[in-house]
Amino acid sequence: MTAAQSLLLVLLVPLSSAVLIAFFGRLRHKLAAALSVCAAAGIVVFSLLALAETGTDVLHVSTNWLQFGEFEVNMGLYFDTVSKTMLLMVAVVGFLIHVFSLGYMAGDPGQGRYYGGLSIFMFSMLGIVLADNLIMIFVFWELVGFSSYMLIGHYLHTEKAAAAAKKAFIVNRIGDLGFVVGIAYAYWHFGTTDLEVMGQIVAADDGMIKLSIAALLMCGFIGKSAQFPLHVWLPDAMAGPTPVSALIHAATMVAAGGYFLIRIVYLFPPDLLTFIAWLGVFGAVYAGFCAYARTDIKQILAYSTLSQLGYIGAAFGLGYPGIALFHLVTHAFFKALLFLGAGSVIHGCHHEQDIFKMGGLLKKMPITAITFFIGILALCGVYGLSGYYSKDAILIAGGFGSAPISILLTFGALLTAGYMGRLYWVAFLGQPNSDAAAHAKESPLTMTVPLIVLAVLSIGGGWLAYWPEALGGTIREDKSILKAMAGYDAMHTKIVIFGAAAWVLGLLGSFFFYGRGAREDRLEKKAAPVYGFLRSRLWFDEIYNYYVAKVQQRFALFLSFLDVFVIKGILVRGSAGLVGLFGMGARSLHDGNIHVYVYWFLGGMLALWAVASGLL
Repeated sequence: MTAAQSLLLVLLVPLSSAVLIAFFGRLRHKLAAALSVCAAAGIVVFSLLALAETGTDVLHVSTNWLQFGEFEVNMGLYFDTVSKTMLLMVAVVGFLIHVFSLGYMAGDPGQGRYYGGLSIFMFSMLGIVLADNLIMIFVFWELVGFSSYMLIGHYLHTEKAAAAAKKAFIVNRIGDLGFVVGIAYAYWHFGTTDLEVMGQIVAADDGMIKLSIAALLMCGFIGKSAQFPLHVWLPDAMAGPTPVSALIHAATMVAAGGYFLIRIVYLFPPDLLTFIAWLGVFGAVYAGFCAYARTDIKQILAYSTLSQLGYIGAAFGLGYPGIALFHLVTHAFFKALLFLGAGSVIHGCHHEQDIFKMGGLLKKMPITAITFFIGILALCGVYGLSGYYSKDAILIAGGFGSAPISILLTFGALLTAGYMGRLYWVAFLGQPNSDAAAHAKESPLTMTVPLIVLAVLSIGGGWLAYWPEALGGTIREDKSILKAMAGYDAMHTKIVIFGAAAWVLGLLGSFFFYGRGAREDRLEKKAAPVYGFLRSRLWFDEIYNYYVAKVQQRFALFLSFLDVFVIKGILVRGSAGLVGLFGMGARSLHDGNIHVYVYWFLGGMLALWAVASGLL
């Protein structure tokens, strides 16, 4: 079997699973689960085969898909070090989340629909990873949006889930509008949308770089990766099942925007890169503050995801796309672990999600508690864990490029440690604060085994930086960053020290402020105005709701008036009415009465005589 055939099977296996579930598994839950999990395992197997067969080589195969005159659309696979790394991450994390779902979704009446949605999503996400041109990426990009909409709204009986699904779908369409315009502009400008060919054109002539093309394509990243100002959909998307939150809204889909930027890094001029870096810094700090005013365990993790996406954007904007990919991968490990850990907690606490109604879970759920804490340490960037290697690399990159960015990102790391410490001390330590917590019990093996595997990856995933074929030759080729992290660069080693101080102060500060197993939020009690401000999230949702209700809706009504009364009523029906009236008048002149014809004939003759004689 060739590498191309293995990659083709990587796509066809989940697609076949989705089709089989749609036809035979919607009401046969065990069959649907088996098909989806086996498909996820098949993805891992064929991905490893493709990696073994290609080694360090780049594979690019393409074939004509559609032809319209001179315009043609190709469908192809592009398998280089970047897509290899992304493929392996999506395959492994996706498989573990599928296994976790066996326990978490047991007894759910919509399991067939759920597993079918997971298979569609895996097919779509893998299509983005392997696509060799912008048009093909956009096709799978929209399929990812569809599957996300379907999975967020899985709980059909709740209005919250339906509203969240619609919000995610609509907000992403705003970013995708700019994305599709950018694709059209890129085709007009380069004569192709092939990623490799565009890279060769730019390498030969950097004057071909256009700010407008990159800015339009960046809109897709802003929507999919929930960047300001299109960040509002991600926290609400937590209304879906928790494994969905882990797979789509932490590990893979929201990371697709960052991955896409890395694929087209050669299109970005320096000014736009600087803008992306500051956009990421804003997201990292803003989301960190918002997390302190959330009590829902999944909402806290959602804002943590927003913050880490900001770090990925900042690394890319600073000119280190490889480090951005590095953090994207390590983040997938520990954030999937944290979301699945939250799912284990929710499952063990009978679907309780308020951290102040938990408490004492360390004794009740020791495996979940320990693995969850490992995820927190990795997220905070504790030395030796995966988050340390990628996050500190970003902080150092900021020190090389922009000291203010490095300072703000370090402050964001302090915020991260604070709100994640708050979550852990309140939910897992102390005594149970509710009957649900008092009767909590450890999750089954189908849920705890994926947690243990992800905990191992969260500890050792940082060594990807030293894997020769990983990450497109990223941090390994930046000797200055490696030296700084190893302690050989005195100036930038200070950044590493400040990064360590950030997580130490954050964890200890939250421990002493919130205490163990607190029953109420002490920040809300002691500083209600500050808590209220953080709770507002800068009123983005209120502003958008006002815009939709007061501006967009009224403008839509005005356009409806123009359409119904002016265009349809006057221009279309009015002109038709005038023609009808003229026809009725003309018909009255031809009633078959010869006397009337004689009168009209004489009248016409008189009129012609009057015109000829100058009387008229």
